[in-house]
Amino acid sequence: MYDTEDGKYGISYIFRGKEYGMEQARRVLLKLSGEALSGEKKSGLDEATVRKVALQVAEAKKDGAEIGIVIGGGNFWRGRESNAIDRTKADQIGMLATVINCIYVSEIFRSVGLSTAIFTPFACGTMTSLFSKDAAVAALKEGKVVFFAGGTGHPYFSTDTGIVLRAIELDADVILLAKSIDAVYDSDPAKNPDAKRYDTVSIREVVDKRLQVIDLTASIMCLENHMPLQVFDLNRENGIIDAVRGKKIGTYVSAD
Repeated sequence: MYDTEDGKYGISYIFRGKEYGMEQARRVLLKLSGEALSGEKKSGLDEATVRKVALQVAEAKKDGAEIGIVIGGGNFWRGRESNAIDRTKADQIGMLATVINCIYVSEIFRSVGLSTAIFTPFACGTMTSLFSKDAAVAALKEGKVVFFAGGTGHPYFSTDTGIVLRAIELDADVILLAKSIDAVYDSDPAKNPDAKRYDTVSIREVVDKRLQVIDLTASIMCLENHMPLQVFDLNRENGIIDAVRGKKIGTYVSAD
């Protein structure tokens, strides 16, 4: 549940019974969009952009945070844009796109000195490890940045649902959503100059108002399992570092 020392956002959050804000979170799951990692190319992957992310994660880990990462696959594939492919097959292609992203980003992370592990909910030969909670927790405690690729392993579930599922399973303190927008709004600020910006909002409001922070299935999972979110701009200077350290940026989505 959400609370603060003095009743004001930004002083001290209570996330899943743990203080967060004055001190950084113990364990976080970071969601990165595939499109954001493609840089100005808008597709594929841009090494310079990914390296900037890697350096921020490396800095954030110096304080001892355990960091897991989920990456979307939209820089390679968006199945909903194809009417010729069966939905199940389209989702399977999307799952594999996230595996490609995680393997690539993991290697860039390694190039800046980070140790990594990649887990998938289905076998990918020797390229990844099959997900289990015990193995993932062990990797996090060893100081590795842990990538969770392949979503839930099932069609009809997005990477939003995948990251919420993993965050709940691993007892994460908070989910960090690095987006191409700086906060949560009640409508698209690019189309509506009068769009209302939220500094704080509850996950119940997100569900009731369909604020599209994450998809509805994932939102309800957060609501039922008291999992908070922090939404911020991936392109903000030191945004990942500040979010992991609990600084007031973007929008805090409380778990009530």
